[in-house]
Amino acid sequence: MGSCCQGDTPQPPDPLKTAQASTSTNVSTAVANAFLNNVNQVTPQGSLNYDQTGTYSWTDPTTGTAYNIPRFTTTQSLSPAGQAIQGQNEQAQYNLANMAANQSGSLRDLMGTAMDTSGAPGAGQANWLWDQGFGMANPNIADVGGQQRSLGPYANQQTTFGDEQDYNKARQHVEEALYQRMDPQLQRDRAAMEARLADQGVQVGSQAYQAAMDQFNRQLTDTRLGITQAGAAEQQQAYAQALGRGQFANQAQMEQFQKQLQSGTFANQAQQQEYQQAALRTQAANAASAQNLARQQAAFSAANAQRNQWMGEQYQQRNQPINEITSLLSGSQVSGPNFVPTQSNQIATTDIAGLINNRFSQDMDSYKQQSANFNSLMGGIFGALGGLAKSDRREKENIDKVGSIFAAGPDGEKPLPIYEYSFKDDPASTKHVGPMAQDVEKVDRTAVKTIKGVKYIDKTKLGSILKVA
Repeated sequence: MGSCCQGDTPQPPDPLKTAQASTSTNVSTAVANAFLNNVNQVTPQGSLNYDQTGTYSWTDPTTGTAYNIPRFTTTQSLSPAGQAIQGQNEQAQYNLANMAANQSGSLRDLMGTAMDTSGAPGAGQANWLWDQGFGMANPNIADVGGQQRSLGPYANQQTTFGDEQDYNKARQHVEEALYQRMDPQLQRDRAAMEARLADQGVQVGSQAYQAAMDQFNRQLTDTRLGITQAGAAEQQQAYAQALGRGQFANQAQMEQFQKQLQSGTFANQAQQQEYQQAALRTQAANAASAQNLARQQAAFSAANAQRNQWMGEQYQQRNQPINEITSLLSGSQVSGPNFVPTQSNQIATTDIAGLINNRFSQDMDSYKQQSANFNSLMGGIFGALGGLAKSDRREKENIDKVGSIFAAGPDGEKPLPIYEYSFKDDPASTKHVGPMAQDVEKVDRTAVKTIKGVKYIDKTKLGSILKVA
C-alpha cells in the first residue's frame, strides 16, 4: 500500500481458473445429487437397490481437467413368495406351450381346406325393390285447370257527367225569359214614377227626386237578384239531375262487377277443392308405394341377416381352434413389484464463478472509493502545488485528526498524520485539512522552512515526497 487511502489496482480473475472452479463445483454437486436420490426400496413384492459399480473418466474440454464420474447399477429382486410364483408361472407357461404345440398339428388340416360357402342362404337382391315398381314416388298432381285471374267485360265507371256550358245555358235561358217578362213592367213603373214626381212638382236632380230614384233602383236590384237566384236554382237542378244519372250508371256498373267477382271467386274455390282432392289421391298412392317398398326392404334385410348369421357361425368354427391355441400361448404373466416414487432432492449448484466475479467487483469498487478519497484529501491538503504554506501547529486551533498518509523521506517511509483545523488569527474560523509542519519535519526536514519563528511547509517538496510514496 502506498498510503492509507489508495491501494494497488485489484487483479481481474483468470477466466480458465474461474471456469475450472465452476465445473468442479457442478460435477461435485451432480455426484452428491446422484447419491442423494438413488434411494434403495424394499416392498412386500420385492426390493430395488442402487449400487456404484464403477467410474468413468471425463475431461472438461475447456480447462482440460479430468473428473471421475461414478456409474450405478439398479438391481430389482422379487420377494421369496414372488419368486416362487414366478417359477410356477414359468412352469405353467411351459405346459401351455406344449399343449399349444400338440394342438397346432390339427390346424394343418383345418387351414389346408378352403372354406365352403355353398350351403349359405341366399342374400337379398337389390332388383327385388326396383322390379316391383317401388323405386320412385309420383311427384306430380293431376291437372285440374288454372285459376281464373280475370273477370268478364263490364262498363267502366262514369267519372264525368253533363257539360258546364249546358248548365250555364239553362241558367241563362231562365234569366232571359224572366227579364223579357219583367222588363216591360219595370219600364212602365219607371215612367209612372217619373210622371207622378213631375205632377208633384219634384224636379229632376233634386234631393226628393234622387231619393225616389234610389228607392226605385233598390226595387230594381232586388228584382234582378231574384231573377239571378231563379237562374241559379235552375242551373243547380240541371246539375243534380246529371249527377243522379251518373251515380245510377256507376251503381249499375258496380253491381255488374260484384256479380262477375263472385262468379270468379266461386270458380277458383271449386278449382282449389279439385286440386286438393287430386293432391290427396297422389299422397295416398305414394304412401301405399312407400309401404310396399318398406315390406320389400324388410324382406331384403332379413335375407342378408340370415346369410350373415350363417357366415358368422362358419367363421367361428374355423377360428375357434386358432383362438384356443393363442390363449394357451399367452399364458399368465407375473406382476412386477410396485415401487413407491421417492422424493427427488436436489442440492443447488454453487455459483462459484459469480462469487469470484462479485469479489472482484467489490474489490474494484473499494479501490475506486479509496482512490476518490485519496484524491479528495490531496486536493484539500495542497490545492495548487508550489510555494510555502503556513502550517505551524502553534498557529492553529480546533485541531482534530482525520487520518494519516505515508510519505517517503531520507530515512524511509513514515506515517504522516492529517488534521482538520482552523487558524487562530482567522475570525471566521474557516476549516482546513492538512498536516502539521512539526510532523513533516519528522519525515523530511528539508520540506519545512522557518520564517520569523513560524514554520512553513514547502508544498513542492512535500508533493515530491508523497509522489515517491
